Amino acid sequence: MIFQGIPEQIAMVTLAFVIAKIPLKWGKIILLGISLALITYVVRMFIPFGAHTLLIMIVLFLALTILGKGELSLSLIASLTSILALVIFEFASLSLLMFITNGTPETLFANPLKRTIVGEPNVLFLFITAFLLNKYTKKRVI
Repeated sequence: MIFQGIPEQIAMVTLAFVIAKIPLKWGKIILLGISLALITYVVRMFIPFGAHTLLIMIVLFLALTILGKGELSLSLIASLTSILALVIFEFASLSLLMFITNGTPETLFANPLKRTIVGEPNVLFLFITAFLLNKYTKKRVI
C-alpha cells in the first residue's frame, strides 16, 4: 500500500504545485509526497477508508500555502482539484482494468503486487496532466 502511495502522492503534489503556480522544486515535492503517503498509510489504520482524504486535503493546502508560498485561494483550488483528479483517474483506471480483466475490485486488490500495479496508470495520468498543464499555461513554473 505504501509503495503505491508514494508515487501517487508525489504525482498529486506535482499537479497541485502546477495548478497553484508554484515553481516545481522537486526536493519539496518529493518530501511532501512521501509525507502525505505516510500520513495516509497511518491514518487509514485507525479511521474508516475515505476519511483520510479530508486530512490529506488540509495538509496539502497548508503545505502549498506555507512551504510553497502559494496564494491562499489558488492553494485551496489546487488541493481540491488535484485530489479530484486523483479520484477521477483512479476510477477510470480501475474501471478499465476491471473491464479488461473481467475482474472485480476485490480480485484486483487481493494481491499487494497487483494492487500496486493497478494504481500505476493513474499516477502516470496525474504526471502527464501536470506536465501538459505546466507546458500550456502562460506563466511557466519550471
